[in-house]
Amino acid sequence: QVQLVESGGGLVQPGGSLRLSCAASENINNFYVMDWYRQAPGKDRLLVARINRGGGTNYADFVEGRFTISRDNFKDTVYLQMNSLRPEDTAVYYCNAAGTQYDPTFSSWGQGTQVTVSS
Repeated sequence: QVQLVESGGGLVQPGGSLRLSCAASENINNFYVMDWYRQAPGKDRLLVARINRGGGTNYADFVEGRFTISRDNFKDTVYLQMNSLRPEDTAVYYCNAAGTQYDPTFSSWGQGTQVTVSS
């Protein structure tokens, strides 16, 4: 089972930036996609951004143009650069590895990292 460790969360003022990292314990090319999700208190977990093995990306409408997902295949790490942060971006952010050639339904989560946007 792959281990995913998120880091980089913290407290930031509105308009500020943070970069989250998700370090995997194995080759991230083993997975069809690597995702970032977020969950605010009392709300559902939502997909924020996705990157596939070819580097293609998708974003939720609420972060389009502000967040950028990227990957470093040599470091087996996925990043989420978050700019122009808003109070409504406050949430726990989770990394997810999904789908393998042996199990398309595979899914593994990290423990999450807290992002708080507040003045």
